[in-house]
Amino acid sequence: MEVWTQIGQFLLLAINFIWRHILLLNFVFSIIIIFFQRKEPKSAWAWLLVLNAIPGVGFLLYLLAGTDMHKRKMFQIKGYEDLMNEAVRRQESSVRSLKLEQENPDLKGFSDLVFYNLESSGAMLTTDNQVRIFTDGNEKFNALIEDIRKARDYVFLQYYIVRNDVLFSRIREVLTQKVSQGVEVFLLYDAMGCKGMSPKYWRELEKTGIRLAVFFPALFGRMQLRANYRNHRKIAIIDGEIGYVGGFNIGKEYIGLDPKFGYWRDTHLRITGSAVTALTIRYLQDWNYAARENLFASQKYVRYPEHPCGHTDIQIISSGPDSVRQNIRDNYLRLIHKAKKRVYVQTPYYIPDESIHTALLIAAQSGVEVNVMIPCKPDHPFVYWATYSYIGELVMAGANCYTYDNGFLHAKGVSIDGEACCYGTANMDIRSFSLNFEVNAMIYDEKVAQEMERIFIEDLKLCTRISKDAYRGRSLRIRFKEQISRLLSPVL
Repeated sequence: MEVWTQIGQFLLLAINFIWRHILLLNFVFSIIIIFFQRKEPKSAWAWLLVLNAIPGVGFLLYLLAGTDMHKRKMFQIKGYEDLMNEAVRRQESSVRSLKLEQENPDLKGFSDLVFYNLESSGAMLTTDNQVRIFTDGNEKFNALIEDIRKARDYVFLQYYIVRNDVLFSRIREVLTQKVSQGVEVFLLYDAMGCKGMSPKYWRELEKTGIRLAVFFPALFGRMQLRANYRNHRKIAIIDGEIGYVGGFNIGKEYIGLDPKFGYWRDTHLRITGSAVTALTIRYLQDWNYAARENLFASQKYVRYPEHPCGHTDIQIISSGPDSVRQNIRDNYLRLIHKAKKRVYVQTPYYIPDESIHTALLIAAQSGVEVNVMIPCKPDHPFVYWATYSYIGELVMAGANCYTYDNGFLHAKGVSIDGEACCYGTANMDIRSFSLNFEVNAMIYDEKVAQEMERIFIEDLKLCTRISKDAYRGRSLRIRFKEQISRLLSPVL
């Protein structure tokens, strides 16, 4: 009996020791958040709440998702190979003199946004592009596979998620065929998004001749210690002539084969023209950082089209922790402010910062027709209920808000007045705006913008509108979920 008493006393002392040190660690991290990290006030308060409401667990969550480690170091390593600095300065001069707007009618009213993108991130305006829009995963991947089959020199692929399933089996087959024909194949993937893939599989894939690079690899086996700073970009480039960018990853759910989600509604762009060169430069920067090599040293990868492919004006814009400004967020914001008649927003997650949310509220209360579409089912419960709480405020302000009922909505973009649109990989949330690496196409073209709006209106046939009465009548259970998730929204 005495032995068990001693064991019990020892355990109590150990628990007390651990508890006192957890509280000390919470205090230390609280000081760091307040005085040493330049977090937004809402984010800082959210982390203080997590740390002090759930000691121990909050500390672990902060280590995984809250710290700003390596941010400055990443900025220095990634840098920006500004290959077109002189051309950017020329375009800035052209915008200032209004010459660019006179030569391109689609830019009327948007020259300030063009200038902002040039000045803030060196995003060149290209005017000779053609765009094809995909909303169905099978159509998108069928087209991509067919384009890969025709590749002559190289194929660049970059995806946040790659799964070892029926879809990637099809892609892998054509990739290995092209390698055997002498085509260079590069595949860049994110370690967090591909955590379900075994290292053995990647080694086998590499033996086929496909060159691999991983963004932020796991430190211990498959253990991921960084929830932030993930590379969320989805890019495919064939011979520098064809580019893909949008929301589809590589997995069976993206072609509607996962019963959990059902039909997967997304938006992806196939681009030909000079915008592909800008997309190529974006890819090469990410590859160089992840693979620790310099593909810019070879001039064969950056190509410029010999003949115009179309007349669509595009700027490829990107943002992430290595960006001085939140470029994609700023483009969304500027478009909303510019809207005179209508705004269309599609996003799987609506957890905006205050500027975006306020802009939409003001637009809705100023007579602009604001239309927002979100999924009807969550893939991340806390994120979904935080989304629903923000959507409720838009509904009460007079916006038209809808839930997409035909599976899962994963499309990401904004279109205004049938004149311009911005689509790509960035969700309408804080994580996409500042913590993840994203890329979008800012498109100044009435034909493309009106097609995006037509697709939105077609989607409405499969949606349910969230009425003011329905939102007021939600249950106490849902209200509780919203409130808890809303408190945590800056860290989701």
